[in-house]
Amino acid sequence: MGSKTHVPRVFVDTPLQVGSQLEPDADKRHHLAVVLRLGAGAPLVLFNGDGHEYTARIEHASRKAMTLVIDAARQPQRESPLDLTLIQAIARGDRMDFALAKAVELGVNRIRPVFTERGQVKLAGERLARKHAHWQKVVQSAAEQSGRLVCPLVAPACQLAELLHDTENADDTQRLMLAPTARHGLTGCEPASRVALLVGPESGLSEREIETAAAQGWSAVTLGPRVLRTETAGMAALAALQTVWGDLAN
Repeated sequence: MGSKTHVPRVFVDTPLQVGSQLEPDADKRHHLAVVLRLGAGAPLVLFNGDGHEYTARIEHASRKAMTLVIDAARQPQRESPLDLTLIQAIARGDRMDFALAKAVELGVNRIRPVFTERGQVKLAGERLARKHAHWQKVVQSAAEQSGRLVCPLVAPACQLAELLHDTENADDTQRLMLAPTARHGLTGCEPASRVALLVGPESGLSEREIETAAAQGWSAVTLGPRVLRTETAGMAALAALQTVWGDLAN
């Protein structure tokens, strides 16, 4: 038996409607026409974050122009009932990319990169802007590949101290921070439908950051006796959260 043909999923940041046409941007056109070598008639799946998927096809394709036609809409149920925000200490290179991609696969809704006291990455100005654009592309690719119906937003990076100050009068979100010295794990927390998870850098959050966060209503939790890298810790915590309060146990 032949293998099932893979139909590319493409995120587009524009309203979509059955029967309408659209022209993908230059990057997506290059990926579809040059990298994937797709031509007229090739099927696609589009999504834009409105909770639907749209089956589409390429009507015209070249290296300089492409037209897509939307044929139908459907509304699969793939998004978790657990609303998750990941606050990730900025890690070096591929480690940060890995952390963001896996967070998207595990259903995170939004991401905030933060600079921490013990963090080793120094970014500012144009370098930070380029890195932020790169992170959003990593997230978009992960959303396309994992069947997400939304593409999580990567918020502008900020200092953790600023973010902690902003959460002083936060909403009913359950705010959790990973700390190896915590007295309990996730099973010691009250169940919640909205969670913000703070993951520190390789060397962990500083005592001052932990104390400041605790004073602002953040609860410290542990992931067990083993030491996890920052990119592994976030992935493990998100998987555990989706298991106890989300949809991984379904």
